[in-house]
Amino acid sequence: MSDQLRSLVDHPVFVYLTDGRTLVGQLMGYDQAANVILGKTHERIFSSTEAMKTVPIGVYVIRGETIALIGELDEELDEQADYDNMMVEPLDPVML
Repeated sequence: MSDQLRSLVDHPVFVYLTDGRTLVGQLMGYDQAANVILGKTHERIFSSTEAMKTVPIGVYVIRGETIALIGELDEELDEQADYDNMMVEPLDPVML
């Protein structure tokens, strides 16, 4: 996993946590246990009744065992998404 994370350092990433939360930020670093440090982090909160909300967090440390998915965020595609009008069911927690 660390080889895959190495290529993402200093890039924007999308992180889906096992508790169902979604975070977006810049990968600043990681360790051998896949714990990661995100900078410029914000949480995206989805709802089927309201538009997506963004909560700024700043620097955030995530335990590797709580990460269900992490990948590079395509900023160009992300900017094209109409999050102000997006209403979707939140994702369920992941059972590992």
